[in-house]
Amino acid sequence: MHNTSISNVHVNLCSTVLSLRGLRTVTQPYQDDSEEYTLCWNGEAWSIFGESNSGNDTEAVYRLLVDAVKTVSASDVHDVLIHNASNIACNIARALSHVSGPYAFVFFDRPQGRVFFGRDFLGRRSLLTRITESGEVIIASVSAGDPRDGWVEVEADGVYCLDLSASASCSALPGSQTQKVGSFVTGQAPYHFAQDAEAEVGLSNSVIPRLSLNKNTLPIHLPLTTASLAVANLETCLRESLVLRVLNIPDPPDYDNRKDFVSKARLAILFSGGLDCTVLARISHELLPASEPIDLLNVAFENPRIHKEARADLAGLTEAYELCPDRITGRTSYAELVRTSPARDWRFVAINVPYTETSEHRQEIISLMHPHNTVMDLSIACALYFAARGQGQIRSSASRGSLPYTTSARVLLSGLGADELFGGYTRHATAFRRGGYPALLDELELDVSRLGKRNLGRDDRVMAHWGREVRFPYLDEKLLSWALNVSLIEKCGFGEAEVQLSANDEGCRTLEPGKKVLRCLASKLGLEGVAREKKRAIQFGARTAKMQAGKTKGTQLLS
Repeated sequence: MHNTSISNVHVNLCSTVLSLRGLRTVTQPYQDDSEEYTLCWNGEAWSIFGESNSGNDTEAVYRLLVDAVKTVSASDVHDVLIHNASNIACNIARALSHVSGPYAFVFFDRPQGRVFFGRDFLGRRSLLTRITESGEVIIASVSAGDPRDGWVEVEADGVYCLDLSASASCSALPGSQTQKVGSFVTGQAPYHFAQDAEAEVGLSNSVIPRLSLNKNTLPIHLPLTTASLAVANLETCLRESLVLRVLNIPDPPDYDNRKDFVSKARLAILFSGGLDCTVLARISHELLPASEPIDLLNVAFENPRIHKEARADLAGLTEAYELCPDRITGRTSYAELVRTSPARDWRFVAINVPYTETSEHRQEIISLMHPHNTVMDLSIACALYFAARGQGQIRSSASRGSLPYTTSARVLLSGLGADELFGGYTRHATAFRRGGYPALLDELELDVSRLGKRNLGRDDRVMAHWGREVRFPYLDEKLLSWALNVSLIEKCGFGEAEVQLSANDEGCRTLEPGKKVLRCLASKLGLEGVAREKKRAIQFGARTAKMQAGKTKGTQLLS
C-alpha cells in the first residue's frame, strides 16, 4: 500500500498479486528508488515490442510507462506545452499498443499529479470506477456490489487520464472523450492499431489488430479438410498462444507439501467437453511434461425447475447431475482425451452444485459481477463462479469410487472467442440460410466489432474471487489477427462445393460448417467425436438458466 498527497489531494494505492510470472514476487504497488511513479498492474505481458518478456511483468511495464512519461515522441514536438497530460497519455497509449497480453493498470505520476489507467483492447481484465458522494474517485478491480454506488466499467479502448493538479485539463487529447469526474476532468487517448503502422512513426510493432473482418469472399474450390493450409495455420497460431499460457506456470502454494493422495496440478481447463476447450486440452497435453496432471473442471447444477423429482433422494440427484448436457459431453470428451493421450493424468473434476448452495452464494455472485445486473449475467456468472472454485469429485481407480477434490491450479484456460472468430453460433448458420455470405459476414462483423465490449471484466471478477487467473488462448493477438484477415471460406464450411475428397478426408465432409477449421483441427488431432460436437451455451449446458418457474428473459434486470 502506498499513500501520497498533492496539495489538498490524497492518493491511496493498494494491490494484491497472484505472482504467476517471473522468478520472484515483486511487491505492489511498485516503485523504483526515485518514488516518483507508482504502478498497480494486473496482467500478463507476453511480449513487449515483439520481444518475449522473461523477467517480471510488473517491472518491465513500469519501465515502459516511465519512459513514455519522460519521452515526447516526434509527433508531439510542435506542442507548446510539451509535457501536458494529452502528450503523456498518448505516449502511454502508444507504448501499451506494443504490449501483448491481458491487463488492467493504474499508473500514478506523482510529480505532475496525474493518474493514468485502462484495460487492454479486449477488456480481458476487470477495472471499475466510482465517484462517491464526497467527491472521492475510486478505481478498482472489484466493486462493493451495491447498485446504488454507481460503479461503471472502464471502456477497453485506450488510456484514461485523471489530472489531480489545480490546472487539470485533459481536453486536448486527440480524438478523446472527456467527462467530469467530481471536480476533475478525465480524458481518453485511444490505443493504436497494427494497421496504422505505416501512417505513424514507431508503430510497426503494434500488436493490436483492428477489430474488423476481411469481407472478401473467394469462390470455394475445395472444402476445408485436415490437410488444408488454414487448418495448419490455425494449429500453429494456437500452439504459439498456448506455449505462452501453459508453460512455466509457478508451482501452486505448498506444492512440495503433498498431503493429498494426488500430485498438485498447475493448470486447469474450464471443461464443458465442447470443441473449443477440448482442442485446448489436447494441444496443452503436447506442450506440458508428461508428469504434470491437467484438471478438467466440469460443472453441473441442480435446477429445481428440471429436477423436481430428483430431489427426493441422493441417488436421484446424483443421476440428475450426470444427465446435465455438459456433464454428458464432458465425460465423452474426457474419454476421447484419455484414448488419444493415455500417458497424461487427466483429472475429470465433477463439480456438482445443489440448488441450496447456489442460493447461498447468489448474493456474493451478484456482488462480484456488478455492475452487470441481468438474469443472463447471473446464469453465466454462476457457472463460472463454481467452476473456478474447482471443488468437486474425481474418480479413483484404487477405491473404485469418487473422492473429494479441489484443484490446486491457479491458471484456468477458457475457450471463449472461438465462436465469434470462426462462426460457431447458431445465429451464424441462420444468417447464412437467410441471406447467404453477405448476411453471414455482417453477423460475424458485428460479433468481431463487439469483442472489446464482451463481458470479460465480469468473468474476471467472478473467477479471480478464488485466487485464480483465467487465460483465453483464442484471444491471443497473433491468432486474432490471423483469424480476422483470412477469408471466410478458410474458417467456415458454409456453402462448400460438393467435390470429390480423398479417402482420408472423406470424414470432413460431414462436419458442421460452423467453426469448421477448428473441427478439422480436432479431427487432425484424433478427436473425431469432439469434431462433431454441437455448440451449447454454458448456462444451458450446466443448467443454470431459468432455475425458477415463470417467464423471464435474459435481459431482465435482477430485483
